[in-house]
Amino acid sequence: MRLTRPLLAPAALAAVLALTGCGAGGDGGAAVPETATGSLEHLAAEAECAPNMQTDADTIRQALCREGDEKYVLATFATDRGQREWINTAKDYGGYYLVGRKWVAVGHEDVVAGLRGRLGGTLEQGVQHGGGHPAGHGEHAGHGG
Repeated sequence: MRLTRPLLAPAALAAVLALTGCGAGGDGGAAVPETATGSLEHLAAEAECAPNMQTDADTIRQALCREGDEKYVLATFATDRGQREWINTAKDYGGYYLVGRKWVAVGHEDVVAGLRGRLGGTLEQGVQHGGGHPAGHGEHAGHGG
């Protein structure tokens, strides 16, 4: 299936973030390997994910993955520029991003930190809504659905 609107990705991301919440502690203290590269399927195998494909287009391929009870988005991009534009738009929704060359994993802070131990990459954080979250997080304002 060919989709020509890569901006649908942030909408799917918003849905995942609503499911996963805004994130909480955990720094993934393990050693960080060299950043993984390759196709979405290769990265999913490295992350021990059975990818549920959501978008399969020329510019972006995106799948949902599970890590225990949590879900996260794994996406690959045709270009570095397309990746950065997607991340910059998606960060407005908040969340945590593990970024590699032409790929990104997005989800709960603990999940993304754990993936970093398998995929390498750089951690980035999206915009916090409502001035940040109090300790304990309670309800995740700004991520309702």
